[in-house]
Amino acid sequence: MSVELNHTIIHARNNRESAQFLANILGLEVGTEWGPVIPVATSNGVTLDFAAIPAESIVMQHYAFLISDEEFDPTHERLRQAGITYYADPYGKQPGEISRHHGGRGLYFLGPAGHGMEIITRPYDSHETTPPPTRGM
Repeated sequence: MSVELNHTIIHARNNRESAQFLANILGLEVGTEWGPVIPVATSNGVTLDFAAIPAESIVMQHYAFLISDEEFDPTHERLRQAGITYYADPYGKQPGEISRHHGGRGLYFLGPAGHGMEIITRPYDSHETTPPPTRGM
């Protein structure tokens, strides 16, 4: 049996703004508006369809994107150039820092609708044997 995620709908206050924001940060293209959604396709064929709904109806979701080591620095720089605050942790306690879990790099930031976005260069199940450095308590 072959099962693949094809698309998901992401709620946004402004679907064009959210689609353009994510496409710009990740270096992707915004697709042609189709009905109520504006799509952004990832390289593995999954489409993120941004749909506008009332702000009070948006529930925060988390979206993690696996990118290459070579793509990390330009993506990080686009975040910095846009003035987007990013964090090494999902709780926002390490602003301006990059995580180094599983032998890779990663960071978290918020999209225009308040969704948590994450970029990582190694999947969490990569089972890297070297633990991440610990911070003093």
